[in-house]
Amino acid sequence: MKPIDVMLVDDHRMVLEGLRVLLEPLEFVAVTGTCTTAAEVLTALQAHVPDVLLLDINLPDQNGVDLCLQLTQAYPTLRVLALTTLNEKSYVTRMMQNGAAGYVLKNASPEELAEAITRVHAGKKYFSDEVQELLLQPTPAAPEIPVLTRREKEVLALIADGLTSHDIAEKLFLSALTVETHRRNIITKFGVSNTASLIKLAAQYQLI
Repeated sequence: MKPIDVMLVDDHRMVLEGLRVLLEPLEFVAVTGTCTTAAEVLTALQAHVPDVLLLDINLPDQNGVDLCLQLTQAYPTLRVLALTTLNEKSYVTRMMQNGAAGYVLKNASPEELAEAITRVHAGKKYFSDEVQELLLQPTPAAPEIPVLTRREKEVLALIADGLTSHDIAEKLFLSALTVETHRRNIITKFGVSNTASLIKLAAQYQLI
């Protein structure tokens, strides 16, 4: 059976050599190229497209996430397997959205790496155990942005500008008591206890 043609991409040559040493004893894998930058990958693929490409996310000249999309669009038969230290859900989901066939952490055993290569070459997906656990964790719900009336938005903007209730009352032709009522309502809607917290949260919600 023809060995699985594998290309290695990592910006550290010691890592590349280590991967080569791990994979060379495997009869069903043939390492046919190594690259340290995105530019090298793009040049190498013009001459030869492997079956599986092990791709580090941290490259010096281009983000591996963006490069993954570029490669999978240009070479539909290429199976990209992320090999990285980045154990974060956002990276995993973005890599998969960009066409990666799997995601393996660099602390993987040689046996796991071999299995990952075999699985993605067969058209399946592969995730390290730690990555699978990460994907099963619930995504925090997006914060619910308070709904403000037009007048409350005006008052909030002026509070953020540092105006006092008296200044706001004069600017909006309202009574100071009315402004204080709006201020209390806004603070209640945001679930905060003071003006500083209100301004900070409003800025996070991009309301000011």
